[in-house]
Amino acid sequence: MRQVWRVALDLLLEASRRRWFVALFGAITVVLVVLGLSLQLEVVDGALAGSRLFGQVLLKDLFLGQTVLGFLNFAVALVAFHGGALFLCVACSDFAVELLAEGRIEHLLSLPVARWQLLFGTYLGVLALAAAGVLYGSLGLTLLLGVKSGLWSWRLAQGSALGWVGFCAIYAAMLTTAFFVRSAAASAAAGIATLVLGVLSSNREAVAAAIEAGAGRWAFRVLVMPFPRLGDLGQASAYLAMGRPFDALVTFKLALGCLLFSGALLSVAAWWFERKDF
Repeated sequence: MRQVWRVALDLLLEASRRRWFVALFGAITVVLVVLGLSLQLEVVDGALAGSRLFGQVLLKDLFLGQTVLGFLNFAVALVAFHGGALFLCVACSDFAVELLAEGRIEHLLSLPVARWQLLFGTYLGVLALAAAGVLYGSLGLTLLLGVKSGLWSWRLAQGSALGWVGFCAIYAAMLTTAFFVRSAAASAAAGIATLVLGVLSSNREAVAAAIEAGAGRWAFRVLVMPFPRLGDLGQASAYLAMGRPFDALVTFKLALGCLLFSGALLSVAAWWFERKDF
């Protein structure tokens, strides 16, 4: 297991040399600065009397500050779950491809490290990168809203952590695709497709009802059945950020489904990697 963590650390060092962290944190910082300059909150005795975003009125009546802050956290967590996943699909698509690049993979295989350790080390390294981005973004926005409103809540960071679990499943699909098709574009497409199918899986009954009964409906059910319910997980993440009660057992099952999905795909990738000749 020590070798797995060494591979993960090597990936983090490579990302640092490529200024990947600068690009990631820079993009998040730009978003936070834009929100900080455009979001105006009028606070009166612990309540929010009005708010504007890009000059448009969001709230003009008097509400309890914690209630409005909860709705803001809900909206941010929901947008960040889907938007952040799409961003990471593109940003992290080339790590596995670089690992398999000609010359480098032969060098790595000559070292005293097993192939499965390279695979899982790469996976854990990218998840660590994603966790750093999620933590920076959620804490930055928490501080921004806290400074502007004078009301503090750390639920957004908790909800974002649940959203990170969803990316574990998405990147497992990306990594597995990269081992079969050495292409960053294909890897990113696999991640985006997993996100879309995961959302459809959460709404499978409603979508299936809209499809004419027959082979089409059956094919749709078969297509989405293996995918974790990422739409429900994103909603649970938003509820946690909002502070709204949610079913902890159901949420645990959703997170466990993502981890099982990840383990199954990584097992397939490991099987293929062990049999691939370089």
